[in-house]
Amino acid sequence: MSQLSFLEQLMQQRRALSVSELTARLRTIVEREFFDVYVEGEISNFHRHSSGHWYFSLKDDASSLRCASFRMQNRMIRFVPEDGLHVIARGRLSVYDVRGEYQLLVEHLEPVGAGALQLALEQLKKRLADDGLFSAERKRPLPILPRCIGVVTSPTGAAIRDILRVLKRRNEAVSVMIAPVRVQGDGAASEIARALRLLNSRTEVDAIIVGRGGGSTEDLSSFNEEAVARAIYNSRVPVISAVGHEMDVTIADLVADLRASTPSAAAEMVASVRYEMCARVAGLAEDARKAVRYRLLALRTRLADLESSRSFLRVQSVVSALAQRIDDAAYSMESALEAALKARRARHNALALRLSDTDLRRTMVAHRSRLVDLSRELQTGAQTMIDRRNERISLAAGKLDSLSPLGVLARGYAIAFDGEGRVIKRASDVNSGERVRVRVSDGDMDCTKN
Repeated sequence: MSQLSFLEQLMQQRRALSVSELTARLRTIVEREFFDVYVEGEISNFHRHSSGHWYFSLKDDASSLRCASFRMQNRMIRFVPEDGLHVIARGRLSVYDVRGEYQLLVEHLEPVGAGALQLALEQLKKRLADDGLFSAERKRPLPILPRCIGVVTSPTGAAIRDILRVLKRRNEAVSVMIAPVRVQGDGAASEIARALRLLNSRTEVDAIIVGRGGGSTEDLSSFNEEAVARAIYNSRVPVISAVGHEMDVTIADLVADLRASTPSAAAEMVASVRYEMCARVAGLAEDARKAVRYRLLALRTRLADLESSRSFLRVQSVVSALAQRIDDAAYSMESALEAALKARRARHNALALRLSDTDLRRTMVAHRSRLVDLSRELQTGAQTMIDRRNERISLAAGKLDSLSPLGVLARGYAIAFDGEGRVIKRASDVNSGERVRVRVSDGDMDCTKN
């Protein structure tokens, strides 16, 4: 009995822990001892939850460690984990109370053997390629004669100066619409995408150049963003990527309809279309001139052959005979005209001789007096007729003036016309807010119906 009482007393002194209490104590110890650890392993069972959290395991040849990376932490990781990827994870160790398992809460991941940026870039390229953004079938040619070129670049960089210089030299007829943006740094990619959408909303823009001058791989990162790629892909007009770095091919280069090694080369591409067309037209004109000259030479040769042929000589003989007959007819006509002129001249001389013997002065005086009387009567009658007509015209003018719309306007009235010049007779013919033209005596006025 004494021994049993001792055991009962000992059990009463020791209170049993609940599972939750034990788990909480373990979590406190683990989190205090392993608050910042680096773990290397291979990713397996990766799962992305709809909430944005990542769940996966890190394993090696002998063990496996559950891991979780919450949305607020994994948004800073530049790539998406994949099964089989060897990484170094940094975070703190904790215990998941529900299952009583310890897990690593990952705050940062770094691929082993490849940089995070490069891996994220390759993943983005693969995803965009699967969506068809790099497809060659959707690439569009540049317009033949562009009227307006949109440019998305820094307003202070050398790229915009090179583009404007080349366009001025090669094609002064084209106008340029500049959408100034930052080409590197935080927020640059969103600015570039927004500028592309803005230029696409302008109907006068026929093609767009997007790019910058040279720089390091980090400087070109804005042109490797998905927002820029999607904006280029959705552009209604052809886009030329002009990132000035021949060694590195950006995602913008892959999505764009054309890629230029430099901004100057992009401007050359746009201007060369018109330049090549002008050269082609000039070449066709020269070919046409050569063809005409060759044709004329062939015709001259053919004509010379015809002139030396027997048929042409026979025709020439017939033409010569006809020419001689024409000369004979002309001589006969000249002789006949000469004889007729001589006869007319003889008659004229005879009449002149007869008139010289007649005194015409008396007859001329009588006719002159009669002519003066008739002239006086004609003037009097004409003046009377003019006076009568003037009276009738005055009466008609008075009646016309009384009936004239201008006279009505002078009395304070007005005439209203609609937009097509028709007279408005009723107020219901005009809608509210419609503009009308009102004519008064001294001019017109533009009015709007309330």
